[in-house]
Amino acid sequence: MSVLALNLLPENTTTLSNWLRTSFLEIVLYVLGGLIVGRFLSWAGNRITDRIDLNYSQGDALVRSEATKHRHALAQVITWVLITIVYVLVTVEVLQRLGFAVSSLVAPATVLGAALGFGAQRVVQDILAGFFIIAERQYGFGDVVSIMAVGAGDAALGTVEDVTLRVTRLRSSDGEVITIPNGQIVKVVNLSKDWARAVVDVPIPATVDINHVNDVLHSVGREAYQDPDLEPLLLDEPSVMGVESIEVDTVNIRMVARTLPGKQFQVGRELRARVAERLRREGILVGPELITDQPVHSSQPDHSS
Repeated sequence: MSVLALNLLPENTTTLSNWLRTSFLEIVLYVLGGLIVGRFLSWAGNRITDRIDLNYSQGDALVRSEATKHRHALAQVITWVLITIVYVLVTVEVLQRLGFAVSSLVAPATVLGAALGFGAQRVVQDILAGFFIIAERQYGFGDVVSIMAVGAGDAALGTVEDVTLRVTRLRSSDGEVITIPNGQIVKVVNLSKDWARAVVDVPIPATVDINHVNDVLHSVGREAYQDPDLEPLLLDEPSVMGVESIEVDTVNIRMVARTLPGKQFQVGRELRARVAERLRREGILVGPELITDQPVHSSQPDHSS
């Protein structure tokens, strides 16, 4: 009797029919349920992050708080982990319905895990590095960071748009999306951690009265701190540090201002414009190209002023 004839026997037909009504139906339900749960977790994660963004945009602060940035990154990672767990559990249940003994897969899975561990060391390194980035709150969604990666000639500078256990995505000022594996990061400069500082070096001719220039810069700082548009960005009144360096024909006087995180560039541009205009009115000729901005960023209190 041929194999085809055996398959057409009533007993085999009944067995197949029973399998379709039981195991096959359960497989379909598990797959559909896993997809629905995965979509729901993704939707819930997006709703949570949207709610965090909404609270941020409606708040009084002009920049994200550290807790907000950490919660946003944590919500993304937890959503990704939960979806992965759901898909793994569905896969195990489907294999059981197909007749595979899960216990018999332990040994092959161990060998496969060891092989993947040796062959995908970089992926494991990325995940471990991403875990510590999030756990230590090194940076979060919305932070302005400068990241130096292994083998990269220049640091990547941009705003953090996504932090997962494996990669960090930045959006540069040119609109480019930069993806960096977490395991390749060797140095991170967070430009929006707690507070920032705009540093403006003003070169003036060596023949100009330095005390007079200091008085002018102090006046510019007071006016900036009283400006209703600029004052919300400042944590205190801009101060004049004094002579920073002396060159052949110029003297550099440094002016600093503590700002909200990520606002040091805007404040620096405004201060440079005010300083240039005020010095011209005082008869001190300083070209716009001579005023340089050297933003200094810190999360520690400034004791230098």
